[in-house]
Amino acid sequence: MLSPDVLKKLEAIEQRFEELTQLLSDPAVAGNGDRFRKVAKERASIEQTVTALRAYRKLLDDVAGNEALLGDKDPELRELAKEELAQLRPQVEPAEEQLKLYLVPKDPNDEKDVIVEIRAGAGGDEAGLFAAEVMRMYVRYAERRGWRVELMDTSGGALGGVKEATLTVSGDAVYSSLKYESGVHRVQRVPATEAQGRIHTSTVTVAVMPEAEEIDVQVNPADVEMDVFRSTGSGGQSVNTTDSAVRLTHKPTGIVVKCQQEKSQLKNRTMAMKMLRAKLFEIEQERQRSARDATRKSQVGTGDRSEKIRTYNFPQDRLTDHRVNYTRHNLPAVMDGDVQDVIDACRTFYAAQALREASRGDAGAAERRA
Repeated sequence: MLSPDVLKKLEAIEQRFEELTQLLSDPAVAGNGDRFRKVAKERASIEQTVTALRAYRKLLDDVAGNEALLGDKDPELRELAKEELAQLRPQVEPAEEQLKLYLVPKDPNDEKDVIVEIRAGAGGDEAGLFAAEVMRMYVRYAERRGWRVELMDTSGGALGGVKEATLTVSGDAVYSSLKYESGVHRVQRVPATEAQGRIHTSTVTVAVMPEAEEIDVQVNPADVEMDVFRSTGSGGQSVNTTDSAVRLTHKPTGIVVKCQQEKSQLKNRTMAMKMLRAKLFEIEQERQRSARDATRKSQVGTGDRSEKIRTYNFPQDRLTDHRVNYTRHNLPAVMDGDVQDVIDACRTFYAAQALREASRGDAGAAERRA
């Protein structure tokens, strides 16, 4: 059974949901576009929790009703109640665990769009080829979710691979889904360039950063040095004939970003500034995390690139996420963007971990109050 404290928190969320529902029908709110969107967004963010809470209550009522029928004089009714209980009782504990997960504090960045950086690691040309495949995997996944993907910068490699690529992904709560993709992705397979049929191991690094707005990160223009240069690679008329590409250097940190995808120098500068703010935002977040817990080694939202998080084993047609001990097969589907189950496994694992940490914190606070 859920504890009284947990139920109290859930009921408070339900009460807030009802208040927001009434506000949406208030003419004063409906006539204010910004206020209406804010209220609607908050209501949508807790609707799933309220729906689950009400379904849980109905489940408990159904269990109680059938338990009461076990003492009925009608043997057929008692047997029917036993059959119903056999189906209902196993649903109670999972429903309670799900409700607890809804109480885990949300990452304030979950609703943000993201910037994804993909770089070929160890493995030479094969790493570049796999980097191109990983990039396509995320593009296809984004398409499945109805998100918008924009290529900001790319550096080509041999045989059609890429040395590095930077993408922006925009849509509904993108960071909440992609934040666990940061890290080292390892591939094991026979490269197309291997004449002896030997299996090679190569790596690709992925960095997922929440897109930072100007209000999140203030960048002093005096700290940014801008260089312009001619775009390289394939491009349409004027792309490779004008100094439209932009390179920004943040002098205090030494961070360098570049963008050359647009014909307009102004557009490239705007996109490069977006990349720079995201990098500076990530640095500040990491500093705050380290200050809170210097010993924490979790991959959750840290941007740690040194740890191998996932292996794509092509000879065995197997993907393994080492952090959450999750394995699945059908790599062709994975590389075509069918990775929702992997992402869900990571989200569930880390949500449960956060819940345990929050529970320990609540227990500690209770002991201190006692």
